[in-house]
Amino acid sequence: MNWLGTIVRFIVSAIVLMLVGFIVPAFEVGGFWSALFLALVIAIVGWIIEGIFGRRVTPFGRGIVGFLASAAIIWLSQFIVGGVDVSIIGALLAALVIGIIDLFIPVATPFDLANENSRRRS
Repeated sequence: MNWLGTIVRFIVSAIVLMLVGFIVPAFEVGGFWSALFLALVIAIVGWIIEGIFGRRVTPFGRGIVGFLASAAIIWLSQFIVGGVDVSIIGALLAALVIGIIDLFIPVATPFDLANENSRRRS
C-alpha cells in the first residue's frame, strides 16, 4: 500500500470514529485530530496484539474474540489519546457499530497487506 492509500485509510477511519461518537452514547471524540490520532493508536495496538497473539485475537479477526479485543483496544486507547472519553459499555457499542460499518466499507488490514506483499514476491 502506498503512502496516499494509508493516509486516506486513516482519514476514513477518523471520520468513522467521529460518526460513532455521534451515534454511540458514552463514546466521545473531541474532534477530527483526536479521532485521527485515535485511529492511529487503534491500528498500532491492533498490529502489536496481532504480532503477539496471532490474527484470531485481533480486532480484524472474526467472532466474539475479535469483537472483545476491539472493544478492549478502544477502551484502552482513551488513556493514550487526549479528547477521548469512553466507558466500557461505550467501547462495546462502538466496537459493534464499527464492525457494522466495516461490513459496508471494508478496509484492508495489516495482516491482509502482509499476505498480499508476500504473494507478490513469490
